[in-house]
Amino acid sequence: MTHTLSLTRRGALATLASVAGGVAFAQNNAPSTVRIGYQKSSTLIVVLKTQGTLERQLAPLGVKIGWHEFTSGLPLLEALNLDNLDFSADVADTVPVFAQAAGARLTFVAQEAPSPSAQAIVVRADSPIRSVADLKGRKVGFAKAAGVHYLLIAALDKAGLTFRDIEPAYLTPADGRAAFERGAIDAWVVWDPFLSAAQRQSSVRVLADGTGIASYQRYYLAGTPFAQSRPDVLRVLFSELQKAGAWVKQKPKEAAALLAPVWGLDAATVEQANARRSYEVRPVLTGGLGEQQRIADAFFAEKLLPRKINALDVALFTPGA
Repeated sequence: MTHTLSLTRRGALATLASVAGGVAFAQNNAPSTVRIGYQKSSTLIVVLKTQGTLERQLAPLGVKIGWHEFTSGLPLLEALNLDNLDFSADVADTVPVFAQAAGARLTFVAQEAPSPSAQAIVVRADSPIRSVADLKGRKVGFAKAAGVHYLLIAALDKAGLTFRDIEPAYLTPADGRAAFERGAIDAWVVWDPFLSAAQRQSSVRVLADGTGIASYQRYYLAGTPFAQSRPDVLRVLFSELQKAGAWVKQKPKEAAALLAPVWGLDAATVEQANARRSYEVRPVLTGGLGEQQRIADAFFAEKLLPRKINALDVALFTPGA
């Protein structure tokens, strides 16, 4: 009997040692740097970066930050999928759909509430184009897989057209602005702060924004391996993003003054852009992903996605867990 108990005890101790060793291994091998990708339009991350907030808040966890800027959301999530980044600042709702179709292992960390008027289809003020229906046969510039890509598809559908009725020109915001101003494209679909800059610095007319067409929710994502190994880091990021969002809305002039030199825009333009964004950071719930499926289906129907996807088949981060 004693011999049996002794063996049992030894087995239990070996198991505990194994578990403890596994935990220690996981802790010792958890990333000590979080590589953050962002865009110029990633307002809240830009605020936190400029203020040095994340460096201060993550220091007690022994975590440093690597910053990486991208021109738009699709290359950002491609980098996340290739494990060249750990965390993505906000990207438009369309972008994760393309990443899912490419088989990316991504975890949805947070969502910004809808901001439908923060993106729009614009033409030059003297353009003969008076409605979305008039875009038939016209050359339209926009960033591929950005939120504006879906806005264009949805607006064309509402006007009785399809994506094949226009000539698409895939352009970054900077290239789109240049092409628009020299008349190389007939219309431009763009988001804030680029939209506000064009409205205040050029003679433009809005054909349609996202109101009643595309709600334009933006998502923060992490590579799933990083999300599994450093939920403590994601909790800090989520909390600080919420605080930054509240600050931008409560202190619009202070936020504009902070962002203006970083963005290379005047404060009034920044304030206008920020007024159209919700900046309400919240957890991502399965029930709140309904539009993601509509976006995925729309792109698949236009043969812009290589395969049909289930937009709800994603990993979700729970901040309070």
